[in-house]
Amino acid sequence: MIEKHERAWHKASHSGGSGSCVEVSEGSITLIRDTQNRHLGFLSVRSAEWTALLDAIRVK
Repeated sequence: MIEKHERAWHKASHSGGSGSCVEVSEGSITLIRDTQNRHLGFLSVRSAEWTALLDAIRVK
């Protein structure tokens, strides 16, 4: 089980100041959540998958 309260979270660097942000907690399993709806939970992906997604986005 992933304990989200024991992990450090940071806002995505491209979230801007609009309040429409995502937060990420990186580790062997990366967690992603909506800043405005933290109570709804989070997505979890393996770090390699998260890195592949970021690499694909940066290419565009």
